[in-house]
Amino acid sequence: MSKYNITIKEYTSENINKWDDFVSNSNNGTIFHTQKFLQYHKEGKFDFTSYMIYNNDEIVAVLPGGYKENGNVYWSPVGASYGSLVTKDLSFDISLAIVDALLVLFKEQDTKDIFLIPPPLIYSKIYNQHIEYAMLYRKFDFEYHYISHSVDLTNKELQNYNKKTRYKIRTAKNNSSLSIREVNDFNEYYPILLENKKKHNATPTHSLEDLTKLKQLFPNDIHQFNVYYNDTPIAGATMFDCNSKVALCFYNMLNYDFEKLFPTYLTIDYIINWAREKGFVWFDFGVSQDTTSDNPMTPSLPLIYFKEFFNTRGIFRSTYHYSVK
Repeated sequence: MSKYNITIKEYTSENINKWDDFVSNSNNGTIFHTQKFLQYHKEGKFDFTSYMIYNNDEIVAVLPGGYKENGNVYWSPVGASYGSLVTKDLSFDISLAIVDALLVLFKEQDTKDIFLIPPPLIYSKIYNQHIEYAMLYRKFDFEYHYISHSVDLTNKELQNYNKKTRYKIRTAKNNSSLSIREVNDFNEYYPILLENKKKHNATPTHSLEDLTKLKQLFPNDIHQFNVYYNDTPIAGATMFDCNSKVALCFYNMLNYDFEKLFPTYLTIDYIINWAREKGFVWFDFGVSQDTTSDNPMTPSLPLIYFKEFFNTRGIFRSTYHYSVK
């Protein structure tokens, strides 16, 4: 018999401060796990059903997400980049008790399938994969492994770029017509983002309205850096302070008419150094998949090659799946 008294309660809006405080002080929570972040979606866009997990009267985990396919499938996250269980730095026995309690809940709800996408391990303040091991022990499997690329900002050796990369950064820095600065809106940048996505038959995850609202919700945690040729915006990057450890480059875009000026090299060098100076441990350059492929795991080799110019290393971003019997 378990020594833990695990109970699960559905999240309601009056618990927003309790939820977000827990995420902020958790071991692996990110901006994407907060209810404050999820509020940027228009009401009714998603069927959110999130859970708060207690041991006696103490919150030990939260699970943001929602049901799809007439309630048959539970996804975490819904409307965000990362989901799955947010926890403190837990021992294995309570981690297993939490997973077991969730499986009982989903069976009672007649859920057929569960899909969970936790943040990569680098987002954890203390490296701990007890929850993931408990899931695998209880017969979760992997749906996909995506490849993300990141820079360990504490490793000074990774600051030494190869000769060609150093040349391009130096050329951009020495061009008096180029400048980079942080701005408070996305109006100049968004048309470049749309054009870049169009080249790959894609659309941005966020509308201009979405980004504007997120900046209002998180004025100190979402940053827009634009590169200008004289006064013309030609490139830029959108950064999310995901938690105290990781800064994520969510968008990195370029007006290809100015490609030979190397503004993207200026951007990436700048934001990596910016993240280091702000005290982040990791710079996450995001996933590197070929979005045109039928196989979601197909790597984008040119994108990976570019990211490796900045001494990034591959980090798994995995999707866990459970078929409820």
